[in-house]
Amino acid sequence: MSKLLKDLYSIEYINSLALNISKFYPNFDIQSFINNIFNSSWNKLELKQRIDHISCTININLPLSYTKQLEILIQTYKEFSNKNHYLQNIIFANFVKLYGLDNFDISIKALEIFTINSTAEFTIREFILKYEDKTLAQMRLWTQSNNEHLRRLASEGSRPRLPWAKSLTKYKKDPSKVIQILTLLQDDNCLYVKKSVANNLNDISKDHPQIVIDIAKKWYGQNEHKNWIIKHALRTLLKEANQEVLNIFGYKIKKDIKIENFTMNNSVKIGDYLNFSFDIKDINILKKLRIEYSIDFLRQNNSSNNKVFFITQKNINNKIYHVNKKHSFKIITTRKYYTGLHRLNIIINGIIVHKKEFNLIG
Repeated sequence: MSKLLKDLYSIEYINSLALNISKFYPNFDIQSFINNIFNSSWNKLELKQRIDHISCTININLPLSYTKQLEILIQTYKEFSNKNHYLQNIIFANFVKLYGLDNFDISIKALEIFTINSTAEFTIREFILKYEDKTLAQMRLWTQSNNEHLRRLASEGSRPRLPWAKSLTKYKKDPSKVIQILTLLQDDNCLYVKKSVANNLNDISKDHPQIVIDIAKKWYGQNEHKNWIIKHALRTLLKEANQEVLNIFGYKIKKDIKIENFTMNNSVKIGDYLNFSFDIKDINILKKLRIEYSIDFLRQNNSSNNKVFFITQKNINNKIYHVNKKHSFKIITTRKYYTGLHRLNIIINGIIVHKKEFNLIG
């Protein structure tokens, strides 16, 4: 059974945290701190609630000014932080979110430290909302930093639709200020940063597809770093078979392409695999293929929900290309399956070229 994220805050982690804080604040009551963390409500708390609870308990057990608290926590973090505690150490940046919003300068300096080997992407959004111009100016400076964690924070913290975070509604409506930051990172050679820039552009594409398409047309083909960013930034629009995006990557759209020798199970049990295979013939006229499939999943109300899945994309010189694929119907927490008639769709370069129904059974 997989471990829940909230359980990363183990007794071992809290013990280690308390011991390290006590190195820089000898009056720190380790046992009281641990008891306050693992109180009667602990088991009922979810991940975000646990993060807030630990940050609040640190505040209670450090009865000092915010400035003094930060001095101790910064020393603790430098001693304590490592990549193995990436998620757990969000509590440090979260402490700044809860107690440091009225102290811009020292809080920002602290976040520059707390984002290394962890992340301050959730906290920085609160500063954007309260001090937009000052925070964005700082984030633009971070794009020029030698530290990849700060460059990544400039991008990740400004994502309009950052998962698990409060959405930046203003930037969902008008992403121009975010794009200024991303433009400064367009040639970044660090994968950690490039992923964030691509994810940010992908966020923007959900509300303003044409803005991102226009950026892609300018960036794509200039260098390998921009190419990597654009390929990942356009993944949602590619799944939607946006014709402008397909053209950017050189996928010819040919509606009369056919597949042969198609085979598929007529039925599949929940928990098993749907197996299917087919041949694509005369593909030399396309040269570059993007092969996907989608499934129309039956819903409880007998409507359907279509989801696209990627198979491959490549340059192909052969006249025939064979595809052999299986789709898992193993029970997962993110999707509920309903028995009944489903449909598989084969998609080549954005065009559905074959459809076939199958029965999902219990």
